[in-house]
Amino acid sequence: MTNTVDLSPLGKTSAYRTDYAPELLFPIPRQGKRDELGLTGTLPFFGVDIWNAYEISWLNTRGKPQVAIARITVPADSPNIIESKSFKLYLNSFNQTRLDSVVALKNLLQQDLSNGFGASVHISLTQPEEFGMVEMGELDGLLLDRLDIDVDHYSPAPELLKAALDEEPVEEKLISHLLKSNCLVTGQPDWASVQIHYAGPQIDQESLLRYLIGFREHNEFHEQCVERIFTDILRQCQPQQLSVYARYTRRGGLDINPWRSNFSSAQKPSNLRGARQ
Repeated sequence: MTNTVDLSPLGKTSAYRTDYAPELLFPIPRQGKRDELGLTGTLPFFGVDIWNAYEISWLNTRGKPQVAIARITVPADSPNIIESKSFKLYLNSFNQTRLDSVVALKNLLQQDLSNGFGASVHISLTQPEEFGMVEMGELDGLLLDRLDIDVDHYSPAPELLKAALDEEPVEEKLISHLLKSNCLVTGQPDWASVQIHYAGPQIDQESLLRYLIGFREHNEFHEQCVERIFTDILRQCQPQQLSVYARYTRRGGLDINPWRSNFSSAQKPSNLRGARQ
C-alpha cells in the first residue's frame, strides 16, 4: 500500500518510543505532488534536500547519554520524502538505545533513511567537541523585501510572474525572508528564507515578491513548495538557468532546506545556518 499523508502521524497523538524503532519512519512518494505540477518523465531540475537534526541522543554501552548534530543530504530524485514528525519520532527512538560507537549510529541512520527515502543518502555527524566550529551565514543576493508593495493575494498565483522576455538576458540572485507556507496536514506555519538564482530574461522583482508572499496561506510540504516555485518561475519567466534554495526554520529539532537547480555547473549549496534557524 502506498503511504498517503492522511495515514501519517501528523496531527495525531503519538506514543514516544525511546527504543530503536526504524518502522516509525513514514515515507511519502514525491510523484503525487509532482503530477499536480505536470512533472512527469525527466525532471527539469536536480538537487538535494538538506536536513539538519539538532536533537540526536543515544546511550553508550555504559549507559551514558551522547549527543550530536546530524546533516542528512537526500537526492531530489529519490522516490520518497519522509514525513517530518515520523522522522522526529524515529530519532527519539535512539534516546534509550545503547550503541557501541558513533560509527554504529551513523550506519543505522544511513541504512534506515536510505530505505525510507528509497535512495542512498549522505550522513554527517557533528559531535560536541566540534560544535564551536559550526558556522552561520545568510543567503546572498539582492533583497526583494526592500520593495514597498501592496499585497492582497495569499495563495500561489504563477500568473503574477513577469519577465522582460524581449530584452537582453541577465544573471542575478534575489532573496526574500518573507516565504511562509503551512503544513499540508496540521496547517502550522513554516517559515523560510529563499534565494532565486537565475540567468535569462530579467524577472520583474515586484511580481516575484508578490508571488512568493502568495504562499502565505498555502498548505504544502517544504520540498513541494520549492518545486512549485521552481516550476512556476521556469514556465512563466523562461530563464535558461534557474536555482531555488529555501532555508526553513526548524520544528521539533529538524530543519529542511530544499534546493532545486538546472545550472549545468551548479554545486550543492552550503549548509550555513541562518539567524532564524
